[in-house]
Amino acid sequence: MNNKLILIADDNREICEFLQDAVLEPAGYSVKVVGDGMSALTLARELEPVLVLTDHQMPNLTGVELARRIHRDHPGIPVIMITGESTEALIIEALRAGVVDYFIKPFDPVELLKAVNRETELAIAREQGIPLDGESRSLNLRVQELETLAMIGRTVTAMLDLDQVLGSVLDAAIKLTEAEEGSLLLLDEESGELYMRASKNFDQEFAQTFRLRVQDSLAGQVLESGKPVFLDETAPQKIKTAYLVHSLVYVPLRARGHIIGVLGVDNRQAGRTFTGEHLMVLNAIADYAAIAIENAKLFQTSERERHKLESILTEIRNGVLVVDQENRVILINPTARETLKIEGNPVGERVFDLIENEQIAGLLRMGGSQPRREEIETVEGRVFHALCTRVEGVGQVIVMQDITHLKELDRIKSEFVTTVSHDLRSPLTAILGYVELIERAGEVNDQQREFIRRVQTSVEQITNLVTDLLDLGRIEAGLDTTKERTPIAILSKQSVEGLRGLAEKKDLILEIVMPDESPYIYGDPVRIRQMMGNLLENAIKYTTEGGTIRLEIAAEEDQVFIRVRDNGPGIPAADLPYLFDKFFRASNIPDTLPGTGLGLSIVKSIVEGHNGRIWVDSHLGEGTEFIVVLPLDRIQAN
Repeated sequence: MNNKLILIADDNREICEFLQDAVLEPAGYSVKVVGDGMSALTLARELEPVLVLTDHQMPNLTGVELARRIHRDHPGIPVIMITGESTEALIIEALRAGVVDYFIKPFDPVELLKAVNRETELAIAREQGIPLDGESRSLNLRVQELETLAMIGRTVTAMLDLDQVLGSVLDAAIKLTEAEEGSLLLLDEESGELYMRASKNFDQEFAQTFRLRVQDSLAGQVLESGKPVFLDETAPQKIKTAYLVHSLVYVPLRARGHIIGVLGVDNRQAGRTFTGEHLMVLNAIADYAAIAIENAKLFQTSERERHKLESILTEIRNGVLVVDQENRVILINPTARETLKIEGNPVGERVFDLIENEQIAGLLRMGGSQPRREEIETVEGRVFHALCTRVEGVGQVIVMQDITHLKELDRIKSEFVTTVSHDLRSPLTAILGYVELIERAGEVNDQQREFIRRVQTSVEQITNLVTDLLDLGRIEAGLDTTKERTPIAILSKQSVEGLRGLAEKKDLILEIVMPDESPYIYGDPVRIRQMMGNLLENAIKYTTEGGTIRLEIAAEEDQVFIRVRDNGPGIPAADLPYLFDKFFRASNIPDTLPGTGLGLSIVKSIVEGHNGRIWVDSHLGEGTEFIVVLPLDRIQAN
């Protein structure tokens, strides 16, 4: 071996000149430079340099293959790799090929020279059979251990291929302990046996079929006790393994406080033993292996859940659109893309640049913490119920449910109810007329008079129901077309004064608050007054004696807000989504209070017929507030 000759294998002339002129020759080394891998291999055999510096990407032979052949044919010549590639896979491959150190361009020449001096000193000492002093050898070994452990740490945190990570773990374990074989055993919870999850220098068929009972085995002892096993030929215990070895070390793999397996190295040749330093290194490597296994399990679980969610969102017939806090698309499923006419993959783009539907855009712009709902009709005639919800820390989610068939059923039902209601009017009128004539036909007693009163009350209730159904049918059919520029203040006062007597009977305070200048809306005065009357009548009906009911009118920008607030019993939260459904009555309404369950349905239909919105805010024991928003008359708004 030429103790001062260093061989450089690199096809970059500038790097070679820099290494030769600025780093190596000033330090007393002689240098030989070649530009391809095959020439470097030939010169390494002929010149036997003290060390080889090589790039990875070279003509004819890569740096890794060059290192592998030198390590095989001339194990006394150390190889240091200097390359611009820094992938974990290449680092692992270089380590397996026998590279003793690895530098990434641009590198620190001072650190490179330190590595060269260290490795040449070790190479010369090995060739001459001169042992390094204890402190120097210990330091060099410690540096090598730390560098290898750091590499394994980077590999574990950067890679998700469990086989590749565990392979590098075993390579490091064998290299640092100078063992002949390495294995990683995991517990099969179903069979209670240990199986070989990864191995190094074992027969492949043997590794694949290897099974070991936990009972009466050294690896099982480690698994049950959580303590390492450290044995050689001098140990009092007999080494019990499925194959003949002369020394071995088993250390536990700990994950989340549980022992999931065993990492082991062994020697089949006699006279080769392990030290306490080897045990310490194996414990550190075992921790990395356990982390890698747990990371792989978490990743696999995450991937399964992701695929499951992806399958659900793909197959579900509801449209789902998720945007972040800056209204950029995070997720959109095929149904939503089809409904909103979005092509390609819009993830990351601003949603307002993609969608043309103003109702969807309005739901997203509205913001607020409360869910918002809207019925959306597409140009194809499909109707969707859109629910927009804010998700803390994510953004907003819109779920669109196709309710086209439900709207059609509702239309058919409404037509049927309207027809039946119309046909009921004549017989009801006849019944009421004949009941009123009974007393004229002859004298009736008190009991008969009470029966007559009950019949009249029942007929009046049915008549009111029929009237409400006919009103609702006309409103939903759009037959009310008498709209004009209407002052909302006059309608509000008329509604309040018309119900003040009913409020005074229950000792209720009826308040009205409105701006000095009355806002105008474009609508049907009769229906708007009916809408406010229904809301006020409901408040009067359900508010206990001595309570307060407040009607408030306020204009904001191009909208008018109508609020009807009471301090009655409130509405259960479970009933709120169904409050505007036909014939629905809240679960806490006493049976003694009459009602058809159509009042709020009529209110909602009137509001929607005037391009408005209505919602309710209610708390049990505190009261209820209905909020109606109608557009101001355009003449005034402009």
